[in-house]
Amino acid sequence: MNIVVPGRIGRFRTAACIALIATSLQVAVGIPAIAAPAEQNPAAQQVPVQPPLPFPIPPAPPELDPGFYAPPADVVAAKQPGEIIAAREVHLAFYSVIPFNIDAWQLSYRSTNTRDEPIAAVTTLMKPRGDNGGAPRPLLSYQFPQDSNAEYCAASYVLQQASIPGNITGQFDIPFEFVLPLTALGAGWAVAMPDHEGPDSAFAAGPLGARITLDGVRAAENFQPMGLQPQTKVGLAGYSGGAITTGHTAELAASYAPELNIVGVSEGGVPADIKAMYQMASGNLGAGLIFSGLLGVAREYPELAAYNDQHMKPIGKALAPVKNSLCLYSAALLPFMNLTDGMYDTPDALNDPVPAKVFDALRMGHSVPKMPMFIFNSNPDWIAPVGPVNTLVDEYCRDPSAQVHYTRDHFSEHITLEIDSIARVLLWMKDRFDGVPAEPGCSIHDEGSMALDPASWPIWLQGAGTVLAGLLQQPIGSR
Repeated sequence: MNIVVPGRIGRFRTAACIALIATSLQVAVGIPAIAAPAEQNPAAQQVPVQPPLPFPIPPAPPELDPGFYAPPADVVAAKQPGEIIAAREVHLAFYSVIPFNIDAWQLSYRSTNTRDEPIAAVTTLMKPRGDNGGAPRPLLSYQFPQDSNAEYCAASYVLQQASIPGNITGQFDIPFEFVLPLTALGAGWAVAMPDHEGPDSAFAAGPLGARITLDGVRAAENFQPMGLQPQTKVGLAGYSGGAITTGHTAELAASYAPELNIVGVSEGGVPADIKAMYQMASGNLGAGLIFSGLLGVAREYPELAAYNDQHMKPIGKALAPVKNSLCLYSAALLPFMNLTDGMYDTPDALNDPVPAKVFDALRMGHSVPKMPMFIFNSNPDWIAPVGPVNTLVDEYCRDPSAQVHYTRDHFSEHITLEIDSIARVLLWMKDRFDGVPAEPGCSIHDEGSMALDPASWPIWLQGAGTVLAGLLQQPIGSR
């Protein structure tokens, strides 16, 4: 395991238009059936595993695959958090086209929303080939920035071979960021990639994503083919929209899933305060994307949905169905919108009781993570402002037990840091998996560029080699 130093019906109609060809082909082979309730054994849950779709049959988008993504409510309610409902093998591919020679599955499992109601969730798993010399494998849970309110923009769909609609409509970030979990797989780590926005694609609802992520780790440990143990070393990582979920997961882990052995958490481009992001984005380049996040949050918080219905101006309501049907980069269209004064009929909407309460729930800092943290942010970040991240680190570090390594990068901005940080994240996580103690207490570092760290350069080479091997159909992570 070494590294070399608003309602489902509306979304259904949208997906039906986008995926007409995929659907007609899918009918020929049928939708996989829901697995029967699994029986527990001391090692892992046993569930029937559906075979992968034969190429060139494309996968159905989540909106058109209710058998897996939206099982009956009574089936979900009968499970415990993290218990598997259904499982299937899948083919993952480079930008939906070139398949990778890796072992991969998807799990449908039970989780819980922020109102303590049972919900179904989905995660995608990858396992290196071989037995790792008999040694236990660590598990990296990687939270992608879905940053979209359409279900077909989720990682479980976009990463699959022939999932063309997601890439056509702007979900380029997930296939690009796939290089990080793919490199982790090549290092011998098991990988979980949850659809952390949940069954309603609640973009930016971090407390919801935290529950889904933690239950996804439970499901991965319960899935027999992964060969994981209950005390598997677990690492969490995510950037930008993925950091929303990752940060809340770190804060919630001790109370929601105390049995998990989470040894480290890495988060970058951190949306520590969604309200501050919204205010900074108003009239700026990121306005279109952040507005999509506001719509996504309302899907998890009914009181905000009701407030929007009562106070949002017609322009906002008219844009909602368009924004809700597009993936990340397309959803970022219409920049420079006036979000503070132009969307609501009240003079100070963000500070009205309902939005203020929701924004407070979305703010990080409600509890101090119990595991080592690697936090990094671009100092001139134009999406996730650095000020709230500074405040968050200060709040954590008031606790003498906190372990926080915080890096501010001065030569990057939000998008370039997403690239520059990949090797450092893997290097830091490798130390946690190898049992190297994190530095005690808190430290703050200002750097020119994280990419200039010589210790991380071999990781870039390994990542490039892993991707190239995958494109050449070599098995990844055969240890």
